[in-house]
Amino acid sequence: MALFLGLCPTLAVTTSAINGLGMGLATTFVLVMSNIVISMVKNSIPDKVRIPSFIVIIASFVTVVDLVMAGFAPALHEQLGIFIPLIVVNCIVLGRAEAFASRNNLLSSLIDGGGMGVGFALALTVLGAIRELLGSGAIFGLKLYSGDTILMFILPPGAFIVLGYMIAINNKFRKAK
Repeated sequence: MALFLGLCPTLAVTTSAINGLGMGLATTFVLVMSNIVISMVKNSIPDKVRIPSFIVIIASFVTVVDLVMAGFAPALHEQLGIFIPLIVVNCIVLGRAEAFASRNNLLSSLIDGGGMGVGFALALTVLGAIRELLGSGAIFGLKLYSGDTILMFILPPGAFIVLGYMIAINNKFRKAK
């Protein structure tokens, strides 16, 4: 089953494979860590403040990612810009916290966060790699060809087109089973 939650950053950050991977890994870290903490404290949080509490937990890990990335990968941090803090409101993170971590044990929540995060990172990296290859002839900054490229794939419409084809291919394979 494929979930298309949290694909908001696809237009902005997937102009290259490294940007997609960076955003994917940042989101994976937040997913895993917030799922772990939420599964541990779920019984201590009153129902009336459950969602705000989850947001505070998620925001704490986003802050960690933001600061670590600013310190150790400043070029990537600059490329991803405002989209790093926006991980807080990414529906995949809050959705997994509410739908899974708040109802399951620590190990299951860890596995769920890791699986969702890796899938998200893979989708963003593949999308970024395709856009980078078609738009500039490179993948992860390594020039593969210097022939004609299609600038549109580096621009937001390119993200829509590549994502549409990725969804169509996914649907085709799922339908064939």
